[in-house]
Formats: sequence, C-alpha cells, structure tokens
Amino acid sequence: MTTHHPSDDEFDASDASLTRFDLVREGARRDGVEIVHYAPRFPVPGTRAERRIERVLAFLFLLTGLASTAFVVAYIAWPWKYGEGDATYRDLYPYYTPVLGATLGLALLTLGLGIVVWSKKLLPEEVSIQERHDGPSDSTEQVLTAATILNMGDELGLKRRRFVGMAFLAGAAPLGAVAGALLVGSLIKAPTQDGDNVFFTTGWDPKYNDGKPVRLTHEDGTPIRPADVSIGGQITVFPGIPHGATNKWADSPTLLIHLREVDAEATLGNVKEINKGSQWQNFVAYSKICTHAGCPASLYEQQTNRLLCPCHQSQFQITDNARPIFGPASRALPQLPITVDDEGYFIATSDYKIPVGPAFWERP
Repeated sequence: MTTHHPSDDEFDASDASLTRFDLVREGARRDGVEIVHYAPRFPVPGTRAERRIERVLAFLFLLTGLASTAFVVAYIAWPWKYGEGDATYRDLYPYYTPVLGATLGLALLTLGLGIVVWSKKLLPEEVSIQERHDGPSDSTEQVLTAATILNMGDELGLKRRRFVGMAFLAGAAPLGAVAGALLVGSLIKAPTQDGDNVFFTTGWDPKYNDGKPVRLTHEDGTPIRPADVSIGGQITVFPGIPHGATNKWADSPTLLIHLREVDAEATLGNVKEINKGSQWQNFVAYSKICTHAGCPASLYEQQTNRLLCPCHQSQFQITDNARPIFGPASRALPQLPITVDDEGYFIATSDYKIPVGPAFWERP
C-alpha cells in the first residue's frame, strides 16, 4: 500500500483537523526524516504495569532529592576541620569527604537511572530515517518544529503522570542546589581559626602569643640560642606557642641556618627589600614548606648553600633570598625575620611577610 504525502504547497499547517502528531510527522518529512515505526509503550493508559514503572521513577527521583539535600547539609554543617580535644569533631571529621562523595554519587546515580528507566519504559518506541538537506526554514516549517517540541512534552506524559513529574522536580531541584552550595557554603564558612584568618598567618604571628614575639623552639618546646647551631649547620624550629609543633600549625616549620661569615656577607649583599632586617648576624630562617607542592625542603648543602626539596628536586639558593634555581618551584621561600631577645633566645620579630607554601596551600 502506498501512502500519499502531500506536497509542501498542499499541506495546510493551520488545518484544525490535524493532530499534533500529524504536524510532527509532516515536519519530520520536510526535514528528510521518515518515521517508519511509532508505538506507545502503553496503548491503554493507566495499566498496572505503567503505574509500577511510575512508582519506580518516583522512588529514584525522590532518592535523588534526598541524597542531594544530604550533600548540601553535609557540605555546610558537617565538621570539616580537625578539632583537638573535641570528641564530636574528632569522631566525625574523618567522614567529611566520604559523606560528600557518597551523597553526591548516589544523587547522580539515581538521577541517571531515572532518566534511563523513563526513556526505556515510558517514552514511545520510534524508528526514523533521516536524509540530510540544506536551506533555511520557512514559516510553515517553524510551526512544524514548534509542534515537534511540544509533542516531545506530550510523549513525556507529564500532564497525565503528574506524580512522576513532581517526583522529578523534587529530585532535580536539590541536585541543582548542589552547585550553589559550593559557592554559598564557602561564603557561610570563613576559613578562619578562632576568628583569625589562617591563610596569611602562621604560628609565628605575635597575636597567637599574647602580642609578644614568638620564640624559636625545638620540637619539644625548648627555646634555641645561637650557640645551639654550629657554623654551617641548620635545624628545624617551631613557634614557641601551645601546640606549635603539631599539625595545628603545619605551615610553621622553619629552617634556621647558621651561615659562614663569607656566606652571611653575600646574603646581606643580595637581600631584597622585603627581606631587609630579617637576618640576624650570620643566621637566617626560611620556611621549610616548599613553594612548589608543600613538601618539606630540608636537604641543606653546606658547601653550595643550596636547600633541596626531596619530592620534586626543587633547589633554593639560600644566599640569594632562597630563590629557586632548579626544579618546578617558581617562588622563593619566605624568610622569617629573626633576632635575639634579652635572655639570648631566638625570636621572630614578626610573621612571614608573604604566604608560605604553594599558591594553592590550604590548612585543614
């Protein structure tokens, strides 16, 4: 049996007797698409099988909403920073990242499953063949295209399956809020510690020592005198404040170096404006945190006055403001201004003048 297709001139898109699918079929024909098979999944609406699939869809989309909401709540309210002595933070902190991953993963998984089930079980079966063509679209084809888009909405069945549509919105809306939570959450939570900005301060800031200069100490808290460091030697020092040698102040370890006389003079001759006044006699102190990836740069070559980072082999010239001379590091190590107090112990006259570590450094 041969089907007669009216020509473009014969077809009247304003004919009230035409169904929307008639317009869709004609629009497809004009685009070089022949619909060779089209059949609804459920010719009789409201069957038990259809209702069962709708309930499955509603469950998946509602689960998407619950998981997305849980992600937003966890991102904003879950303890994200380790708190010493706080049992709640100590118990919940390790699960912060796993909870975010699990809730967001579940939300995306259930949304994807819902879309697959909807397309495979509810949308009509259709087989079409398309031929390529060129040229602009006239007004009639614009009407036909609009009808095609509206027909896609009809095929979704949202008017008849309101419960599924509401479940989809209930799931998709919280998932959309996830993107906003990343921005809003970062504004709600200031990256502070005890009300102070910790991105540009370390344990050497006097405000963490009741406004007094912070002493340079060993890991056990013992203060350090100049005689404790041999000529050409170096030691790792920590801020002499409570928990100064713990992870609470993981960005504060500093390398105190006792230069030889000639090297100390060369260092003073090369000093940059920002580091003026930071050297005390033949002693200099530089951050131990590599400016490439945050590794501890602690391999000191006494003969060349180079400081090596063992992670990626960056090298810093100590006698020239600890500037990088080899490897991936691109920024000099920050210098800690030091002097000696009335009791003969090393103190930091101020915090580092520039942020320590790499550009993306963050404290836990």
